[in-house]
Amino acid sequence: MTDSFDPRTHHASPDELAGRVIAITGASDGLGRAVALACARHGASVILIGRSEAKLEKVHGEIAAAAAAAAGSAGGPEAAIGVLDLERALAPDYDRLAQALDKRYGRLDGLLHNAGLLGTLAPIEHYDVPTWCRVLHVNVTAAFALTQVLLPLLKRSADASVVFTSSSVGRRGRAYWGAYAVSKFALEGLSQVLADELEGTSVIRVNTLNPGRARTAMRRHAYPAEDVASVPSPETLTGPYIALLGPASRGITGGAFDAQGSASAAARAPGAEAPPEVSSSRSSSPPSSRA
Repeated sequence: MTDSFDPRTHHASPDELAGRVIAITGASDGLGRAVALACARHGASVILIGRSEAKLEKVHGEIAAAAAAAAGSAGGPEAAIGVLDLERALAPDYDRLAQALDKRYGRLDGLLHNAGLLGTLAPIEHYDVPTWCRVLHVNVTAAFALTQVLLPLLKRSADASVVFTSSSVGRRGRAYWGAYAVSKFALEGLSQVLADELEGTSVIRVNTLNPGRARTAMRRHAYPAEDVASVPSPETLTGPYIALLGPASRGITGGAFDAQGSASAAARAPGAEAPPEVSSSRSSSPPSSRA
């Protein structure tokens, strides 16, 4: 990790991610969808992971249409769909996804964990225990399980990156954010542990990124009275994700970064950034292509 790297200041080239295979969870909506479209636009083969096959097919279609419409372009790499229910998936479901990716690509160059649940905003004293367990499972345990099963594919890459979507409430606790905040603290810890384990033994780098305020369904749920027009759209926040998933961040690992704010605003600034839009999945099946 170097103090000079800041993903907010990176300007990606049109083919920044050319030849890379990148998997994104929560790819059907919000930030996940926006980053998936941006990755494809910059040349990556994107694996769309989420719970709703219908929504993933829509994003898949958007990627295909954008590639076909690109001026002077023969079209980019075709995206793939991997339907995975992060709340209900069992070990065989994760194994099937990994095996399908292995068969189709033989490696994985990037893994963005964007899926998750908000849960409820309530004091710890009154927090619903089943909701707590559900949020921790989807946001932390499922991310751990998916990372673990995909590590062999990441190790085959010549330059791999794992990015966990974090939050300001996962870097400094705030009242009433309950299981969501605790889950983001856990992801920060998971990222640091994994980065330390892999540094010097592989080419895999591991970092977290706090997207900050974003115009998503989760944001609206957390702040129902907020003026939506005052919140940045997900499409305006994809740059730092491209920087961390691509070659610009080569050698940078164990970091905790922000997608918004000035370069002098530390990643640990408390702020009022709300969580990103994320989604889990309902059923499990290997990735497939959609023309």
